[in-house]
Amino acid sequence: MYRIGLISDTHGLLRPEAREVLAGSDRIIHAGDVGAPAILDTLARIAPLTVVRGNNDRGEWACGLRETETLRVGGVVIHVIHDLADLALDPAAAGIRVVVSGHSHKPRVEGRDGVLYVNPGSAGPRRFTLPVAVAELVIERDEVSARIVGLPIPKTR
Repeated sequence: MYRIGLISDTHGLLRPEAREVLAGSDRIIHAGDVGAPAILDTLARIAPLTVVRGNNDRGEWACGLRETETLRVGGVVIHVIHDLADLALDPAAAGIRVVVSGHSHKPRVEGRDGVLYVNPGSAGPRRFTLPVAVAELVIERDEVSARIVGLPIPKTR
């Protein structure tokens, strides 16, 4: 069994609650809009890290980040992209079982045409009234499942 922590749209803020959920992951995927290279350093200390560049990831530190990444975990192919609207391939035809994206800040798990689409939402600064969340992807043999993990939002005065 593989447990993959999914995070996106940190925008420079890596909450302790997100780190707690990601602890114990076999791998972490960050779907872009990281905001600061220190976040990647912290995540890479938790587990092997795959990351894509988001539309707000600028500067020299972000130049080495690719817009998409495709990886295999166990027998499952996972494609990572920041904005699902930029997806330029047919995942099912390409043999991809999971597409991980971010950008919208809206957490979502949806199966379509044999492909599981997962957006962990935003784990960074809260936007409007959207939840703050990360997600978990579990791969066990040929079975793939995902769940959204809501994070508590500290009350501000």
